[in-house]
Amino acid sequence: MKIGIVGLPNVGKSTLFNAITKSKAPAENYPFCTIDPNVGVVTVPDDRIKRLADIEKSQKTVPAIVEFVDIAGLVKGASKGEGLGNKFLAHIRECDAIAMVVRCFEDGNIIHVEGSINPIRDVEIILTELCLADLDTVEKRLQRTEKGKKSGDKEAVAEWVLFSSVKKVLEEAKPAILVEATPDQEKKLKELSLLTRKPFLFIGNVSEGDLADVRQNKAYGELQKYAASQSASCLHISAKIEAEVAELSDEEADQFLADLGIKERGLHAIIRKSYDTLGQISYFTAGPIESRAWTITKGTLAPRAAGEIHSDIERGFIKAEVYSFTDLDTAGSTAKAREAGKLRTEGKEYVMKDGDVVHFRFNV
Repeated sequence: MKIGIVGLPNVGKSTLFNAITKSKAPAENYPFCTIDPNVGVVTVPDDRIKRLADIEKSQKTVPAIVEFVDIAGLVKGASKGEGLGNKFLAHIRECDAIAMVVRCFEDGNIIHVEGSINPIRDVEIILTELCLADLDTVEKRLQRTEKGKKSGDKEAVAEWVLFSSVKKVLEEAKPAILVEATPDQEKKLKELSLLTRKPFLFIGNVSEGDLADVRQNKAYGELQKYAASQSASCLHISAKIEAEVAELSDEEADQFLADLGIKERGLHAIIRKSYDTLGQISYFTAGPIESRAWTITKGTLAPRAAGEIHSDIERGFIKAEVYSFTDLDTAGSTAKAREAGKLRTEGKEYVMKDGDVVHFRFNV
């Protein structure tokens, strides 16, 4: 799973990126500090894989991963060359979702590029720039279909109609995700990797004092309402606190957060919300050599899930031997779980569930 991080300058993007990846991306207090895209890979926190490794006495564990991409801060007029322009947006076109970091805290020592705290204005600035970037992409594609459309080619005509409808929406500074599409049209749209057709996750960067009870933060409340109107996920973090937590051991971090009245690390919340936003779940393979987590989309059938491991397993799929993690955890071993009748044999039409522990049988 790959998440692109966007936002205005000085909203805490790079500070958050540094914290969640424990990397050293620049985060000084001035606009356009992030000149090149920063990419960081973090493991998905999931205690289940540790438990499976204990049960199977695995030599190693391989958790699922999330890739975060942080790009330079966007400003009003970026599409026309203001600031660093929108050239860095190409780096997040291949992301699965976009996390928009919005400043919801006051601090006279940290300048706001627009001069005041106004989350809805900031979101609309970023969304407009993303729409304009997508508009440029769509217009180029329309130019490519022009010749075929004039000759009466049916496929070219269908593409022209589709992309013209997308263009109309984007010209109104509305996201392309609002355009309804058939499965075949969706394939065409995916070829363009439109930024505004990706799911959005809004992250309100609040002050330390707001973490225990964020309801007192009016700016974040506005952001929540906006996200709800867009059927998008929204969460709050303090990039400053996340940066401090990143320097601590797990035990120290847990105690530090507990002292602040915080139940969950911002990183964990972001990954959890990202999974929800994208409809992702995890299944596991486990044995003496390794216990590993695999990320798939809800509704994935067993053969396709097997293909995440290797295409040969999908091609030669015979059956899946499945335990639920809960049953295996309760039993304490695969032998006891089997004795208790918890092992299930599933076929090609089985829809994978979150927490399935699977052994695939195949023949090629």
